[in-house]
Amino acid sequence: MKKEKIKKKVKSNRKAAKKLLIIILIITLIISLFFYFKNLKVKNIYIEGNKYLTDQEIIELANLANYPNLFQKSSFSLAKKIKINPLVEQVKVKKNIFGKLTIQITEYNPLLKNEVNNMIYLSNNKTIASDFGIIGIPILTNPVPNEILKAFLTKLNTIDREILSKISEITYKPNEYDKDLFLFMMNDGNYVYITTTRLLNINKYESVLTKLENKKGILYLDSGNHFEILE
Repeated sequence: MKKEKIKKKVKSNRKAAKKLLIIILIITLIISLFFYFKNLKVKNIYIEGNKYLTDQEIIELANLANYPNLFQKSSFSLAKKIKINPLVEQVKVKKNIFGKLTIQITEYNPLLKNEVNNMIYLSNNKTIASDFGIIGIPILTNPVPNEILKAFLTKLNTIDREILSKISEITYKPNEYDKDLFLFMMNDGNYVYITTTRLLNINKYESVLTKLENKKGILYLDSGNHFEILE
């Protein structure tokens, strides 16, 4: 009987020792993880979706230039800092336990730069100063009445971005027939006359060019689709 009691006591002590060991291991693991995450710095920054803002500009907006602790600031607070920039529409910030930080950016599209007031007009109907240094957008060269400009910008926002990037300059050219007539100077040396109501026709520009055998001239999209070759 005594031997059985001793055996049971030994087994009970072993079980208690195992439980204590497991508890110690769990506590050690928790403490290790705590210090790991506490000292985990940002190791890699991946920025996606930006076209006009540079990666460095976004990193500076989020105060990540020194690669701080990954969990020092929440994803929400990082996104809030980046959204201060008027070009930024949406921001998503993701983190993982290996120090990787991913920033997904959605920007408003710049539609044109107004040479008259040195402002850039965005797709959200707002303007920013031209010193943002955005390139590859059309330049509006002369004054346009506010109502006509507003309607024009609304339509301009619906055309293909690839086509928009091919427009170098826009000049307001009203006549006695059309008060909303514009002249586009294209990057390839061609000219396009077009009205606000027919602005979507500019999306056909590439298909029209293929029929012109690389000839330079004036394309009239304001009334019909005829082409006048420049001498």
